[in-house]
Amino acid sequence: MRQLNLFLLLALFLTVSVTVQAQSYTLVWSDEFLGSTINPNNWTHETGGGGWGNNELQYYTDRADNSYIQNGKLVIEAKEESFGGRDYTSARLITKGKQFFKYGRIEARMKLPYGQGLWPAFWMLGENISSIGWPACGEIDIMEMIGGTNNNHVVHGTLHW
Repeated sequence: MRQLNLFLLLALFLTVSVTVQAQSYTLVWSDEFLGSTINPNNWTHETGGGGWGNNELQYYTDRADNSYIQNGKLVIEAKEESFGGRDYTSARLITKGKQFFKYGRIEARMKLPYGQGLWPAFWMLGENISSIGWPACGEIDIMEMIGGTNNNHVVHGTLHW
């Protein structure tokens, strides 16, 4: 009986045809950072030093000292300096109000810093954050690295809702 069941299962498997198709995507937006400055049609600098919900110690600026294009790459540079009542500066760039995607593939290539207190991240928020707030709008952390001795080689991907 067992051999018969295996035979029937194998026969069923062989008679069912499954069409496997590679997914094809249509590129709808990209920024290859080929110019000499950050494209304001794609990116907005968020500025301020209010901690942004994570008790962050830096003041985010729109200065070219903290974010710039170099050799076809976006560079976000944190600096130890007194600015806006904080001891560090960095940059925070968003596409809010400029880009919106419901489905698709998001892709980036990043070189990450390491060290205690660093927290580089690449993430998405729901377009409706202004009306319903976080976390109800949803958040997808595509890449988040919490720096430090045991965490410099650990990258997280997280969903919040």
